Amino acid sequence: MHYLLSYQFVPDYLARRGEFRDAHLTLAWQAQERGELVLAGTLADPVDSALLVFQGDSPDAAARFAQTDPYVLHGLVTGWTVRQWNTVVGEAASAPVRPA
Repeated sequence: MHYLLSYQFVPDYLARRGEFRDAHLTLAWQAQERGELVLAGTLADPVDSALLVFQGDSPDAAARFAQTDPYVLHGLVTGWTVRQWNTVVGEAASAPVRPA
């Protein structure tokens, strides 16, 4: 199963992230190495949000990530949500559906 962790950033996110970026990236790469985090990055123009794709049996890994992320803990993220993403097309789809 896939889960989308969505972040909303403060307006000055780009100016403030430098101090916390290494710790955030370390957390992200550790989650990726455990097989939890599939892809992650910011949305562009404007850089006001980010999407992180997690995989697993529950949304717990995504929620734990947000709860311990330096960006969240230091106020760069104004809000976050975790939602199940029902993936049906692609090599990594959790429930592939092909036409009849």
